[in-house]
Amino acid sequence: MKVYIDEDLCTGCGICEEMCPEVFQVGDDEVSHIISEDECEEHDLREIAEECPSEAITVEDE
Repeated sequence: MKVYIDEDLCTGCGICEEMCPEVFQVGDDEVSHIISEDECEEHDLREIAEECPSEAITVEDE
């Protein structure tokens, strides 16, 4: 799976980072960034995308 963040939609709430810190990190610019292409240990990437309140995360099959 490939994950993308629409930085224009991201509010930097940090839910994605809380759910999967090995893939997501909220930067100093208060926007979430992809820091790794690894899979999450505890959650599915699609589940994390569904939890995003601003719908900024997109997950696509490779």
